[in-house]
Amino acid sequence: MEAGCEMLEVFAERDLLPTSNFLLSFFKPKIMKTTNEILIIDLEATCWENDRIPAGQKVDIIEIGICELNITTQAISKKQSIYVIPERSKINKFCTELTGITPQLIEEKGIYFEEACEKIRDEYNSQTLTWAGFGSFDKEQIMEQCDYLGIENPFSENYINIMNQFKGYNGLHKMMGLKRALKFLNMDFEGNHHSGADDAYNAAKILREILQG
Repeated sequence: MEAGCEMLEVFAERDLLPTSNFLLSFFKPKIMKTTNEILIIDLEATCWENDRIPAGQKVDIIEIGICELNITTQAISKKQSIYVIPERSKINKFCTELTGITPQLIEEKGIYFEEACEKIRDEYNSQTLTWAGFGSFDKEQIMEQCDYLGIENPFSENYINIMNQFKGYNGLHKMMGLKRALKFLNMDFEGNHHSGADDAYNAAKILREILQG
């Protein structure tokens, strides 16, 4: 593992514990390990009104929003949108209205999913880092598409579900969406909701707040 990618122990107690000149806190009852840099992703995917997937089509990733959170400096950087060509479905009007992503945008800027995975590996050294998303969908969809295409997952096995961590950290009984979670923390949403890059950035803000304690 390269320098800067060593695993850190993030303790489960709400009490603050000193670690490497900064304070971390996490949630009972376990200790989890993370790298100092964490990749936060948010996916946008083909979707249909009332979740009615047409026969012969499957959910496809059409945008991978990604950024990097440095635990030591608390900086969020390297934010970008990677647009992905859907290979098993088509972008419809409902999907465009929700995400802002049009077939024309994909035609101009999209790359195939396998190329997107290579880009992430090359630009973020992703297989050595912890990664995170607001919920389980992002992890599950990445794994499903990798399995379907028979390609290697560009990310590591160490995934943080920020939604679950937020719920546990704040002692909540119900899950909460991204915008409501930010409001709960007295934070503003920055950017456009359902922009993968903006959603990833805002999820990173929530994770940073949790880690700060």
